[in-house]
Amino acid sequence: MFLDLHEIIEVPGGRVPFRCELDRERLDFPSLVRFNGPVTADGAVRNTAGILELNAIVEADMTVRCDRCTAEFQKKLSLPAQAVLKADADEEDYAELFPLDGDGVDVSDVLETCFILAMDQKCLCREDCRGLCPICGKNLNDGSCGCAKQTDPRMAVLGQLLDDIQEV
Repeated sequence: MFLDLHEIIEVPGGRVPFRCELDRERLDFPSLVRFNGPVTADGAVRNTAGILELNAIVEADMTVRCDRCTAEFQKKLSLPAQAVLKADADEEDYAELFPLDGDGVDVSDVLETCFILAMDQKCLCREDCRGLCPICGKNLNDGSCGCAKQTDPRMAVLGQLLDDIQEV
């Protein structure tokens, strides 16, 4: 969604509100299974002492897969997104600033970037997720699997030394 900002570029205190739906295909990340509805953003661009600031709330309802146990779970996000817009942004500024396109900005591009950057590196079904048993693959959140704990073969020699000491 292109937002025309020519009315507020030279007007400190000026504000242009917006509401848009983001392209779900561009919001893909590794743990995402699917979006359960539209991804929407509601916000405004404000001129604060000559600096254009975009502030919005991005809302999404999605199904994601846990990175430890692979279980699917629902996740609802209400993500604050903030960005500074600049008319004459150089390439080295792009990490911190979003360039204007003439007297406007593609709000969707800015918000999609903010959404992807705000996603967790690891998606967990719960903070204390125990994951899967490396031997049988059972979800350890459902209980123990009964597999014998295997020792690292590199440590077997040390285990033998401990056994020898206990025999003495």
